[in-house]
Amino acid sequence: MMKLAIIIEGNIAKDGVIGLALRMRKSFTITKGVRMTVSKTGVGVSIGTRGLRHSIHSSGRRTSTIGIPGSGISYVKTSSGKKKRTTSNSAIERQLQKQREIDGNTQIVEEYEALREQIISVHKESEAVIDWAAILDIAPPFVPPQPGPETMQAREKYESYVPGFFQKLLKSADDKKRSQLKEQIVEAEKRDAAAYEEWRELNDLARRVLEGELDAYFEVMDELKPFDDLLDYGSGFEVGTDDPGVMEVEFKVKSSTVVPDYVVSLTKTGKLSQKQMTKTMYYDLLQDYVCSCIIRIARDLLAILPVNRVIIHAVDERINTASGHMEEVTICSALLDREGMNRLNFDRIDPSDALENFRCNMKHMKTSGFREVERITEW
Repeated sequence: MMKLAIIIEGNIAKDGVIGLALRMRKSFTITKGVRMTVSKTGVGVSIGTRGLRHSIHSSGRRTSTIGIPGSGISYVKTSSGKKKRTTSNSAIERQLQKQREIDGNTQIVEEYEALREQIISVHKESEAVIDWAAILDIAPPFVPPQPGPETMQAREKYESYVPGFFQKLLKSADDKKRSQLKEQIVEAEKRDAAAYEEWRELNDLARRVLEGELDAYFEVMDELKPFDDLLDYGSGFEVGTDDPGVMEVEFKVKSSTVVPDYVVSLTKTGKLSQKQMTKTMYYDLLQDYVCSCIIRIARDLLAILPVNRVIIHAVDERINTASGHMEEVTICSALLDREGMNRLNFDRIDPSDALENFRCNMKHMKTSGFREVERITEW
């Protein structure tokens, strides 16, 4: 069955004239419950019965109607059929990748800043102070030939042993228990002997250090290795002395491998930027690094040895313009004494300024760096 509907629509214009428009719509019943409607705006199909219908239009619009016939109550849901714009997985992945790149670049910059801060703050750390006189006064754990404390405890345990019911019943069990207690006495004697030997060696070392024995000084340095963390920066050291009150150190700066000559930063968009340092910035950083290491070396030696003065020569590699070869030259030579070091607040000093408190041969130019200097040889 086909129905033809003519719909008249009227509009009142501003001048009061009524305008009429005709709109035609054809409706076909395809089968029971299915109806097709053809209009100027497109084709629609309606499926269902009274109270429940679902309509689909060629424009993509969908309408569902649920109601109670004759009651006037109904529920209508309409969707436009237009797809919502959503962010694709590839776009999300690109955003995540960009954020990961920014985070990685931020970490690189933070590590670079930490490195710069670290190489000019070397002097803030130091070996723990050793009181050799107090070590010399430490009493031995026991006085031979008297037994040591662990031996006495093991012997007392053996002598107070009383066999239990099971040990009384089986002689083999009793023998095994007594054998174990005897073995414990032997092990206790070994531990006491080791403790006494450790005390004896430390007491002897303290005596020799306080007497100014130079071999003892080097034994202490070999055991504690105070400059090991400075070696992480690529620096090298040579230590020597012929005076028990003074230690002399040659410190190899190796500026080309330790001090960066570039600046790392982030752009506004999170990109990584690396630029060459200005000469002034680089040479200031190098000076602070060298001076910080000199102070640290002096702190370590004054902490672990009973010396009163430390002489430190900082050397670096330079091109000899006469031969064209690299050679080591002294760029700083400083004598630091215990009294002057005790007056410094190491957490707040500028290392380059701090060396002005001591006898120091150093020529540093803002735009050309260190000049070669004479070493301090008299103290």
